[in-house]
Amino acid sequence: MRKGGFFYMFKSKNKLLLFVVSAFILVLAACGEDDKASDSNSDSAKTDYGVDFVSILTGGTQGTYYPLGGTFADLITTDTGVKATAEVSQASAANMTALDAGDGEVAFVQTDIAYYATQGTLMFEGQKLDSIVALGALYPETIQLVVLKDSGIKTYEDLKGKKVSVGAPGSGTFANAEQLLEIHGLTMDDIKAQNLDFGESTDGLQTGQIDAAFITAGYPTGAVEALNATNGVYIIPVEAAKADELIAKYPYYAVDNIPSGTYGLESDIPAVSVGAMLAVKKDLSEDLVYAMTKAIYDNTDKISHAKGAFIKAETGLDGIGIDVHPGAQKYFDEVNK
Repeated sequence: MRKGGFFYMFKSKNKLLLFVVSAFILVLAACGEDDKASDSNSDSAKTDYGVDFVSILTGGTQGTYYPLGGTFADLITTDTGVKATAEVSQASAANMTALDAGDGEVAFVQTDIAYYATQGTLMFEGQKLDSIVALGALYPETIQLVVLKDSGIKTYEDLKGKKVSVGAPGSGTFANAEQLLEIHGLTMDDIKAQNLDFGESTDGLQTGQIDAAFITAGYPTGAVEALNATNGVYIIPVEAAKADELIAKYPYYAVDNIPSGTYGLESDIPAVSVGAMLAVKKDLSEDLVYAMTKAIYDNTDKISHAKGAFIKAETGLDGIGIDVHPGAQKYFDEVNK
């Protein structure tokens, strides 16, 4: 080959290589611009809910609210991108006061307590809370009067003169205890009332410091299960006639039943319940509450707690006696057409 031909081929190959490299760089640049545009579009598509963090007020660690609250927080965080956390609290009545004060955005509460709070009655006398509305109903909360299996206490009448945990004054449990005692012809003066929470109540039963404890929670309740594992427990029944009398006077109660096998019970125990629900701040955006409601009720199959079986979109407004947030109402209207 001639010398000039060699250099011609060399220069031609260099030009081709330069062309290929230049084209590759242009393609990469174009892809980079597309990625930037895609990221920009993705960022602009994110919903601005007006908050970056949601605090869910629950209850004690040994109750039902706290573990469920943790699950709900995970669902909300995953589905909405808003960081949600479950906070330990003093439960129903305290949750309503804290929610009204701005110490949380969502709260577990009994349906009866939510009603008292928004009406300004009973423990909320003169303190009507107008800043709180409902997100949705959850499950029945059974009023469980727990004693040790070998205590000899079998009826409400047997409580006279006994040390009985009735929850903190102003709590949902306290109101339930007072009303059930009333229906059975008793008052707080007939017992030695002790103001203990779930954990303290079961500890007190185990050590013999108290004789019985009112616990309002979805069964099976962790603290009661733990006590049964070491000591064995019995739940004092509410007979049908007394349940009817209670409901006639306080219509937010419902007939309930604790099935045999729960806490090792040998037979079903007739009981009564109120409802558990979620309350939210009225001023949260409609989009946010809609998204949170959807995150919970569209994913009930991801709730591992036994009470998850009761949480359904079709019953999401059952038993609620207060106004519903427009965002939650929008969700339930869509799914329950």
